[in-house]
Amino acid sequence: MKSDYGRAALGWLQRRFRMATRHSAVPDGEAVYAIGDIHGRADLLDDLLERVENDTKAHPDDHIRRLVFLGDYIDRGSASRAVIDRLLQRPLSGFSAIYLKGNHEQAMLDFVDGYSDGQSWLAYGGAQTLMSYGIAAVGQSSEALRVSFLDALPMEHLDFLRGCVLHYDAGDYVFVHAGTRPGVALEAQDPLDLLWIRENFLEVSEALPGRVVVHGHTICRTPQNLAHRINIDTGAFFSGRLTCLVLRSHSRRFLTTSA
Repeated sequence: MKSDYGRAALGWLQRRFRMATRHSAVPDGEAVYAIGDIHGRADLLDDLLERVENDTKAHPDDHIRRLVFLGDYIDRGSASRAVIDRLLQRPLSGFSAIYLKGNHEQAMLDFVDGYSDGQSWLAYGGAQTLMSYGIAAVGQSSEALRVSFLDALPMEHLDFLRGCVLHYDAGDYVFVHAGTRPGVALEAQDPLDLLWIRENFLEVSEALPGRVVVHGHTICRTPQNLAHRINIDTGAFFSGRLTCLVLRSHSRRFLTTSA
């Protein structure tokens, strides 16, 4: 009896997933490539962008191609500065690019702007970012470190990070860094939730009714391809896997660097 119930439940979930994915789509003629949390791995970013470029060769009929970066470009990995430099170069010809802000960018900006002493930021990866700009965090007060960082940080890097947006939508898909607060319309979401939320978003079956939320922020071993949300943070800074979600019409695919 239990096995029959389990098979029935699994069948219902599979049918629900097929129906949801069949009806979720980006506009016809548009290709969206969404890239997860990079975290200072410029090497993986270059690898993945090459894979994206190669992928487009099989789709010459695309009218519009977009790259959507989900934030957390900096911290943890050793090459945060190089990642920002790469993103500022217009990563791929023929693509428009949308850059979302992650919680790590916000933590860095809070430190730069004097809203925090930077200690929590340093503890979860900010020290590696400072090193990529030639600054050692050891032995400096917070204020001295802030001054040193501002002297070393190119203005175009600061402008880039300040200009990152909190969400983007294409067709039935909404792209955010962390997730969305269930029961709250997208335009009414608290920015802190878009940057930081986890359990309250991850544990519900549908955070934004009728929409599929594409996000990172919470590390998963392989992409989580669910009917109502898609998580593409595959822990690139330690796993060696940086993941890209590819959307065309009703299809979903993934490109991932090799571990």
